[in-house]
Amino acid sequence: MTEMTPQMIVEIYSSTALIVGIILAAAGFASALGWALICSKYLEGIARQPEMRAQLMVQMLFTGGLMEAFPFIVLGMSMWFIFANPFVGAAQSAIQALGG
Repeated sequence: MTEMTPQMIVEIYSSTALIVGIILAAAGFASALGWALICSKYLEGIARQPEMRAQLMVQMLFTGGLMEAFPFIVLGMSMWFIFANPFVGAAQSAIQALGG
C-alpha cells in the first residue's frame, strides 16, 4: 500500500507556492494595466471636454476602486491555497483509492 510521504507533501506545497506567486504577479500586472487604461481614458475625456473634469474624476475613481478589488480577491484565494491547501487532501484521497 502506498502512503503519503513527506517528500510528496513538500512537492505539493512548493508547486502550489510557485503557481500562487505566478497568479499574484499576473493580478498585480493586470491591476497596473487597468489603472493605466483608466487614467489614459480619463485624460482623453478631459482633453475632449474640460468642463466635465469633476464628473470624469468621480467616474475614474469609482471604476478604479472596482478594478482594484480584483487583486485583493485574488490575494484572498491565494492565501487559501497556501494555508489550507486542498491538494494535499486530494492527493491523500487518490492514494487511498489506488491503494485499496
